Amino acid sequence: MATEMSDYAVGVRGHVRMWANTSAIVQFLPRDVREFLSQNPSVKISLEERLSGEIVAAIANGDADLGVFADNVAAPGIEKAEYHRDKLVLLVPDGHPLASIEKISFVDTLDFEFVGLNEGSSLLARLLEAAFSAERTLKVRIQVSSFDGICRMIEQGLGIGVLPDAAVRNEILAAGLRRVHLTDRWADRTLWVGTRSRNVLSPEAARLFDFMSGTTHAQ
Repeated sequence: MATEMSDYAVGVRGHVRMWANTSAIVQFLPRDVREFLSQNPSVKISLEERLSGEIVAAIANGDADLGVFADNVAAPGIEKAEYHRDKLVLLVPDGHPLASIEKISFVDTLDFEFVGLNEGSSLLARLLEAAFSAERTLKVRIQVSSFDGICRMIEQGLGIGVLPDAAVRNEILAAGLRRVHLTDRWADRTLWVGTRSRNVLSPEAARLFDFMSGTTHAQ
């Protein structure tokens, strides 16, 4: 109650709790949140970065009003809509045997060691599933907690990695890393925005859900 009164005193008329995965926060949410808040200046958004599985659980138990999560995570009982689409790419250090290749199938990368995200991430699960489907092993040499960590480890020659294309900024490529496009269909992903039920959201949360699901986000 004290927090609500404090928010009201500084002009906040609605508070939305949103959890989102790293892919959404790195690529899309900063711009979209800025645009939404410019249209709804009295709304306060509390944003937490979590794993997709944790996000779905938080929506289901009411810890989050809205969540953004990957399409390979089961979300029973969650009302969801497409938020953004993104594309996964391979990132390799300059001088690597794959650095001069424009595009490649994921299975043809599996002879090399990988830098991956920590256990529980939907991206790591996607790579493990793809390797398993090819009856191969994903050789994870080191695991980190962020895309920036993946890039830094690859830069030091500790492996190759897969991450969203929009997360590969120009300064990363300027540091001597090379982007290789993946030809696999699963490399084209959908990020969902979800809630338990739009009908029970506060007016502010419902507006944010509609904003995130109603804009053309295809990349």
